[in-house]
Amino acid sequence: MNWDDARVFLAVCRESTLRGAARVLGVDQATVGRRINALEKSLSATLFLRTCEGYALTAVGEAALHSVEKMERSALDLERQIQGLDDRLTGTVRVSTTDSLAIDFLIPAIASLHGKHPDVRVQLDASTQILSLAKREADIAVRNTRPDNPDLIARRIACWPVGLFAAQAYIDRHGVPEPGSLFDGHDLVVYQPYLQTHKDLTLVSEPLGRGRIVAALSSSLLVRRSIAAGLGIGEIPVYTGERDGLVRLWPERVRPLPYDVWLVTHADLRHTARVRAVIDEIVAAFAGTGD
Repeated sequence: MNWDDARVFLAVCRESTLRGAARVLGVDQATVGRRINALEKSLSATLFLRTCEGYALTAVGEAALHSVEKMERSALDLERQIQGLDDRLTGTVRVSTTDSLAIDFLIPAIASLHGKHPDVRVQLDASTQILSLAKREADIAVRNTRPDNPDLIARRIACWPVGLFAAQAYIDRHGVPEPGSLFDGHDLVVYQPYLQTHKDLTLVSEPLGRGRIVAALSSSLLVRRSIAAGLGIGEIPVYTGERDGLVRLWPERVRPLPYDVWLVTHADLRHTARVRAVIDEIVAAFAGTGD
C-alpha cells in the first residue's frame, strides 16, 4: 500500500462515509470510491463493510488500520524533520487558539509579523476545538491547557488571576452582591463547559445557589461580551476584564486556579525559520501582561 492509498483509507476510516472522506481529501466522492475499490482489489481483501450507516472496518481492515497509522506517523515525522531544517522566511504557519486570544493577541502579532516578513502567511484557527500538533493539524497552539505529549514543547507565556466582573450599567441597575449571599437576586453569565464539568458551581469560590444563570456561553469571548453588555456578573481573567473596562467586584477574591496561557509547538518544528518568527511575535504580544 502506497502513502496516497493510505491517506484515502484513513480518511474513510475516520469519516465513515465516502462523502466525508472526499471533503477531507479535497476530491470528489466517486474518486474516493474508486480508490477504495482498487485498493481492496490489489490486496485481494475486503477492508470495509458497506452499511446503510456508512463504511465499517472488517477484521482485515482493523488489522490494516494499525499498520497504516504507523505509516502516517512515519510520514508526519519525516515531514516535520524536513521542515525543521527550513531556514526560509516564507510559507504558511498554522496557528490554533481561542477566539478571545486571537482577537486580543494573535491578530496584532500577525500584523507585526507581516510588517517584518510579508512572505510568511499565518493560517489562524480560532475555536474551542483542540487541533493536533502531532498530526500536523497545526504548527503552533496558544491555549490555556498544557499538553502532556513529550514530543511537544510548551512555554507558559501568561498567568492571570481570575476575578469577578460586571459592567457599570449592570451595577447601576442591580447593585453589587454581598459576599456570602450566594448571588441572591443577581443575574449570572457562565462558561458553558464549566456547567458540564462541575457539580458545585461557584464564581471566585462563591456558590451560585441564589443567583440566576441567564446565559451559558461556549467561549470566553462570549462571556466577556455578555458581561460588557450588562447581561450579568461573570468570572474572567483580571487582565482581560480590566482591558475591557469592566468593574471588578470583590477584588480580594480570585478563582483558586489562575488562567494560564501556553504556547505549544512540536519539537521538530521549533527551529523552522517561519515558525520561529511567528513564535517570537506571539511571545512579544503577551509580554508584560503577567506571568
